[in-house]
Amino acid sequence: MTRTTHTAVWTVVLVGALLGQTAICQVAQPQAKKSASKAPPALKPAKGEKPGTADDGTVRREPGYRGIWFTLGQFSEHGDKYSGGLGTYTAKHVPLAVYAPKADKTFFVYGGCWQEKRYLLAMISYFDHKTRQVPRPVVVHDKGGVNDPHDNPSLCIDEKGTIWVFVSGRGRHRPGYVYRSLKPYDIDGFEQVSMRELTYPQPKWIEGEGFLHLFTKYTHGRELYWSTSVNGKDWAADQKLAGMGGHYQTSFQQGRRVITAFNMHPGGNVDKRTNLYFAQSEDMGKTWRTAGGQELKLPLSKPDCPALVRDYAAEKRLVYMKDINLDARSRPVILVVTSADYRPGPGGDPRVWTVVHWDGSKWLFHEAARSDHNYDMGSLYVEGDTWRIIGPTEPGPQPWGVGGEMVAHVSRDQGRTWTKERQITRSSPRNHAYARRPVNAHDDFYAFWADGDPRKPSPSHLYFTNRSGDQVWELPYTMEADLAQPRPLYAEKKD
Repeated sequence: MTRTTHTAVWTVVLVGALLGQTAICQVAQPQAKKSASKAPPALKPAKGEKPGTADDGTVRREPGYRGIWFTLGQFSEHGDKYSGGLGTYTAKHVPLAVYAPKADKTFFVYGGCWQEKRYLLAMISYFDHKTRQVPRPVVVHDKGGVNDPHDNPSLCIDEKGTIWVFVSGRGRHRPGYVYRSLKPYDIDGFEQVSMRELTYPQPKWIEGEGFLHLFTKYTHGRELYWSTSVNGKDWAADQKLAGMGGHYQTSFQQGRRVITAFNMHPGGNVDKRTNLYFAQSEDMGKTWRTAGGQELKLPLSKPDCPALVRDYAAEKRLVYMKDINLDARSRPVILVVTSADYRPGPGGDPRVWTVVHWDGSKWLFHEAARSDHNYDMGSLYVEGDTWRIIGPTEPGPQPWGVGGEMVAHVSRDQGRTWTKERQITRSSPRNHAYARRPVNAHDDFYAFWADGDPRKPSPSHLYFTNRSGDQVWELPYTMEADLAQPRPLYAEKKD
């Protein structure tokens, strides 16, 4: 059988398998309205959506940690554009985990599923570093049959310990939600405080001031916005950051300073995503500046603007956003993967993991690794002179699919050169994907991800690793008690 024939057969089998499941819906990409003269329809919950906390205060828990499996259904010779276990998807949901020193717990959110079906639940839980246990995970929001992990949640924690969960929507036909915990550092109950048009939530809590929230709206493509709020309920008018046909962004916070890096979508086509931009604010979004301090005139509407870091369009390279951080001197460091083709397979090679570093006067570009898929996603850690990337850069059991085997790459010369320090997972049954970096990451819960088979519907388990990457723990897929210890895997043999 030829490779093309094999792929065609696999596609028919996968589509047939999907049609045989319950709670399946066709994923439609939201389109911008052609006319801006008409007022947009009022937001209302999608059919079947409901909070996980009942009116009487009881919370809904699931019997284990099970991630959502998803396929975009956009096939080519080497498989789907992206599919697999996407519980920690997307790179534009930031952050997914936060370590809280006062509680000595790492709180995390993910896209779960109901009864192992493609039915999305916005989930939250924590790892207790003292007891080394996890509770049964809590449902913050039931998406009512939506199967799309674009609706996954993100979270942040304020100085009082209130846990805030931002559940993504999708355009205006699926609104987003803001929830807050009923008690500090406690997941036993959440209150829905607002329903808003938001996708790819990236909330930042500025101590003493409130939220600066970066997000996306489907106005004229996937355009970037921000808004502010002192209480999570009452929000200032949405302000547009960039609109050049559409963008994907990732962001980071250090005190009052919020930085973001993003690409652009020529003509609104996400398959042509290219270029790299940077902007930052230190005054709750009142002004935005370049890395060099030049004030930006907003909204950004022309590709050749002062925020441009590199004109990848001229090089015919696609740009996939992964992570952003700050070095020891508070200078931005961006992680992207560049590619030659939006489709999976060798036609997109080389897929280059590129570290982009502002040295105080110019941007520097260094190759850190390569992998076999555009949606291979990892995180960038900057700890003094040691920089680390954790991501699925080794091919997994399903090559040319999303994810692979997790690897730690390290640089000790500010990203100029990189070495493969350790392969974290080995001989896995399913590809590991979307390794996420917790805010204030604890050494014992350093990266968090899900697995899944990108070629066919499969279970999706959830994992985390320590800072050294010499041990992985699997969160319990099925729990017999209220508390359980994660199962250790992939431990390195000691001499």
